[in-house]
Amino acid sequence: MVLSDAQQIERRGAIVRLLRAGSVRRQADLVRLLKKEGYDATQSSISRDLRDLGVLKASGRYVLAPDEVTRANGDFGTLAQFVRQLRRAGPAITVLRTTIGAAQSVAVAIDRAEWPEVAGTLSGDDTIFIATASARAQDELIGRLRSLFRV
Repeated sequence: MVLSDAQQIERRGAIVRLLRAGSVRRQADLVRLLKKEGYDATQSSISRDLRDLGVLKASGRYVLAPDEVTRANGDFGTLAQFVRQLRRAGPAITVLRTTIGAAQSVAVAIDRAEWPEVAGTLSGDDTIFIATASARAQDELIGRLRSLFRV
């Protein structure tokens, strides 16, 4: 079932409300809570919603990132606590390690920032690969990441 923009916004509003109200530890729990409220949801649709909302997973539960983190040039201070390591993996690939479950949220914040030196990101559970167009762009990126995340 394809949701209209209004339905998707309404469901995401419910997700935000549910995350603020309690401790949601699994996507399946969130699907169940949303269905109890009358929202059609699958694990994959919830996964997309959580990613698009910039939701983090910390201490085994889903938490909302502050609004500043999701803005293009937002405050990355909240995300800094999740970043553990930074290293080069060649002349145009930078690897950023995070706590387990935080990589996707950090990658989304980087993508939304639309930094000119970043060609794109690829994230797993605790690792982000950040591609740059050149070694010079990578140097700029590493300087920016070090100042933001103190790594």
